Amino acid sequence: MNKFNRWYVVLGAILVQICIGSIYTWSLFNQPLMEVYGWQSNEVYLTYSIAIFVFALTTIFSGKLQDKIGPKKVATIGVLLYGGGLMLCSTVTSLFQLYVFYGLIAGAGVGFAYVCPLSTCLKWFPEKKGFITGVAVGSFGLGSLVFKSVIEYFIASSGVLTTFLYLGFICTVFGLIGSQFLINPQNNLDDKTSKYKDNNDFTVKQMLKTKSFYLLWIILLLGSLSGLLIIGLAKDIGTDLAGLDDFVAAGAVSMIAIFNAGGRIIWGAISDKAGRINIIKLLFLLTVVSLITMSFVELNYVLFFVCVASIAFSFGGIMAIFPAITSEYYGNENVGANYGLIFQAYGVGALVGPIIVSSVGEFQATFLIAAMLSLLGGVLTFIVPPPNCRMSKN
Repeated sequence: MNKFNRWYVVLGAILVQICIGSIYTWSLFNQPLMEVYGWQSNEVYLTYSIAIFVFALTTIFSGKLQDKIGPKKVATIGVLLYGGGLMLCSTVTSLFQLYVFYGLIAGAGVGFAYVCPLSTCLKWFPEKKGFITGVAVGSFGLGSLVFKSVIEYFIASSGVLTTFLYLGFICTVFGLIGSQFLINPQNNLDDKTSKYKDNNDFTVKQMLKTKSFYLLWIILLLGSLSGLLIIGLAKDIGTDLAGLDDFVAAGAVSMIAIFNAGGRIIWGAISDKAGRINIIKLLFLLTVVSLITMSFVELNYVLFFVCVASIAFSFGGIMAIFPAITSEYYGNENVGANYGLIFQAYGVGALVGPIIVSSVGEFQATFLIAAMLSLLGGVLTFIVPPPNCRMSKN
């Protein structure tokens, strides 16, 4: 096992994350499903909200489970659930079935698989935590870009239901291949990794006793909220505020996927040198400036894409850096379970964004509120020191 090439783990992580990252392509299914069944748009959109919520919630259990039985087994379970849920969607005849097959089963599959590549890569690359988590979560962000054209082709040629079947099969095959490479290193690895071995390993119970956990949770909530908000509304913002036609505005979806994934890799790598919290501060600043610009400046083609790209780029960086921060603050031993709990902030952020939009009902005011929340997140980064290992474990 000591001669196992750790880059095979990275290959496995990329395959798994790209496959389950196809969950971000849901918007491609909305209109075809409404046309086939006559369902209302809000009824179909609810499917995705359920899936994201279940995805985030499931990471609590999957993170703890993979720490116990290993990432390969848990990732395999996740891939089978995700692929199976997609294939079951090819048989739906009611909204309830769609909610169960995609929202619950496929969503749980993503939650089971998502943490495994992250925690495994962190254990193999303790000297490159930011970079390696950037690659892992960046691959997840690329999933929508990789599968976008594939799904569009299948929908056009075979129909939406058959597309679920094909997509489920593809994700299952490649996801299962990737999951087999997710193997934890032995404790007696060579000096390349052993010299980085953590001496501050916290259990979940010990982590919950630290003030840093609660600050990190709130910071991730505030950091993910704006990104999720803009990602979900990019096309509408382009058409309503920037006056773009549907085709051009839809291009923002692909652009967001690229900048989101690029931000995860680039900012993750930079944080290895510049410090995690320092980069988080910068990313909040970029987000606040972009949101305020969108609140008070009349958007044109260029300004729209610059602001949206900046927010997606920053959001990607935040999502890449937080697993590394969790590992540095609370150790690698229980990183799956610990990050699974912190990651719940992302799930809450996915729910809070739509609530703000529906409550305010106007884009500029929504952006201003999001900017203030991002500013608060930036301020909190100044008061979140690493936990005191000895005091916190007493």
